[in-house]
Amino acid sequence: MLTVDAERHVRRWLRDFVVDLNLCPFARPLLRAVNLRIVVCEQVRIADLRGMVLQELDLLQRSAERDVATTLVVFPQALHMFEDYLQFVDEAQDLLVAAGLESIVQLASFHPQYRFAGEASDAASHFSNRAPYPIIHLLRENMISRALDDFANPEQIPCRNMEALSAIGADELERRWQALFLG
Repeated sequence: MLTVDAERHVRRWLRDFVVDLNLCPFARPLLRAVNLRIVVCEQVRIADLRGMVLQELDLLQRSAERDVATTLVVFPQALHMFEDYLQFVDEAQDLLVAAGLESIVQLASFHPQYRFAGEASDAASHFSNRAPYPIIHLLRENMISRALDDFANPEQIPCRNMEALSAIGADELERRWQALFLG
């Protein structure tokens, strides 16, 4: 997998799923912004993945928001099994805490096989956290706070997403999902 292909797929996913389906109402302004950072980590060893997360956490906290607003760390060659990915997300959270960045940076997780506990395996709701590759999104807490201040009832976003995705249906979402990888 070439880095450029992975980045193209992620950008298409951001546009066609995250923004067009309004899964994250705060994503649209960042879609074409120069301070949206997408880093493709081609490594496969867990130690190297940890190193990449630490490097990106360091860069994010050292950079001004106008230079690096948020970072998506993409792992196209690793963490294919969802359970392995979830374990790595826990490790990444531990790294964030150990780096003293708790309440400064927040992690969001996305995976091609994302499944919410307690949901049917074919539920459309899983698409809210599905991405073309395993991704850890590093978000600035202060950006989230500012965005939430200007948004009515942000606690309803997950329910609204589940309803919207269910209305579209898992079959149509799967068709759209496959289209991400064409061209």
